[in-house]
Amino acid sequence: MAAFPDVQRIPFEGPGSRNPLAFRHYNADEVVEGKTMRDHLRFSVVYWHTFRGAGADPFGPGTMVRPWDDGSDSVQNAQNRVRAAFEFIEKLGAPYYAFHDRDVAPEGASLSESNANLDAVVAVLKEEQQRTGVKLLWGTANLFSNPRYMHGAATSCNADVFAFAAAQVKKALEVTLELGGEGYVFWGGREGYQTLWNTDLRREQANLARFFHMAVDYAKEIGF
Repeated sequence: MAAFPDVQRIPFEGPGSRNPLAFRHYNADEVVEGKTMRDHLRFSVVYWHTFRGAGADPFGPGTMVRPWDDGSDSVQNAQNRVRAAFEFIEKLGAPYYAFHDRDVAPEGASLSESNANLDAVVAVLKEEQQRTGVKLLWGTANLFSNPRYMHGAATSCNADVFAFAAAQVKKALEVTLELGGEGYVFWGGREGYQTLWNTDLRREQANLARFFHMAVDYAKEIGF
């Protein structure tokens, strides 16, 4: 079932168009300085704002109601969301998308369950990429939303958190490679410290550098 049955693929109609669902200046196939506008701009639909943001703000809860989303953290709901997302991306004509691991698949009760959830959703992402031709620009790991990361991930004062974050990035690198991602992003939303009473800045910076080296070494090892 279509998520946007009343919306057709967004066309280019030129500057004179008054159609709110048409491009006025972006013509994907127009060649500028030897490259198409599509190749110059490389637009990417980011999964977190577009399909996971609920419209919440500091003054109230989310207000976005999406008919394809049952509000659960189930794998089935995540897979349904993928199909709606790719319909949107395809109709928009964007050549790429991007995501955090926890945007596309729910976190489980353990690392192994989280990885299994991600694998189940990645299978549908791969199907939709093949169906539409939309490519993955980059993937990343969400190392900030879970309370375990309140003191950072690679810079955490807790060795267990550092290890968990490393395992999460390892899996994110693997699925980004599996989906043909053109890059990988380190999104350090909570790196740093909560209070000066429990930090050692020199050690944290050294741990962050060690984390990056480990990730790059593993990426090379798997052929990223």
